Amino acid sequence: MKRGCFITFEGVEGCGKSTQLALLKDYLESRGCSVDVTREPGGTPIAEAIRGVLLDPVHREMTSVTELLLYAAARAQHVAERIRPALDAGKVVLCDRFADSTTAYQGAGRALSPETIAALHRIATGGVWPDLTIVLDIDPEEGLKRAMARRGLDRIENESIEFHRRVREGFLALSRSEPERVVPIDGARGVDAVAADVRRLAEERIPLA
Repeated sequence: MKRGCFITFEGVEGCGKSTQLALLKDYLESRGCSVDVTREPGGTPIAEAIRGVLLDPVHREMTSVTELLLYAAARAQHVAERIRPALDAGKVVLCDRFADSTTAYQGAGRALSPETIAALHRIATGGVWPDLTIVLDIDPEEGLKRAMARRGLDRIENESIEFHRRVREGFLALSRSEPERVVPIDGARGVDAVAADVRRLAEERIPLA
């Protein structure tokens, strides 16, 4: 059986990932694809429990290294239990965040060692890597306004605007270093315009009938 396709959605808080992921899911299923939608941190019971610890605003004392290791632990479980089996079954996996978020948030945002992050990526992913990463690029201030209007802010969202600007630049740096895989899209436009670009990029990776 042919391996499936792994597409991840990235970007700063409130960039519209969940909306665009859902729209792409509906489109791909209408074209006959078997689609598994998941998220990070999360996607499995163990990883969802870790997500609760990571995002709870009460954990203000969490160190950057602890945060990094918890994200890696959640990812290792997610890949083993959910992502790899779905890809082996020939499914299209759409994931709301993956390892690139760690590179942007804990690398660019927290200024942790790129070498340490790369080593943890190798361990946690076991070689499973996205075929396409779509970065929905918006101004961090606008994204946080969207997030605030939707619900209260979690521990990561409560970081300073300077932190979120570093994260945005981290994603854009990834797109410059890996332009074939990491593709930025202007996420400040209307939902339909963004969705059209997302569909075009997905169709370039997935053979549709």
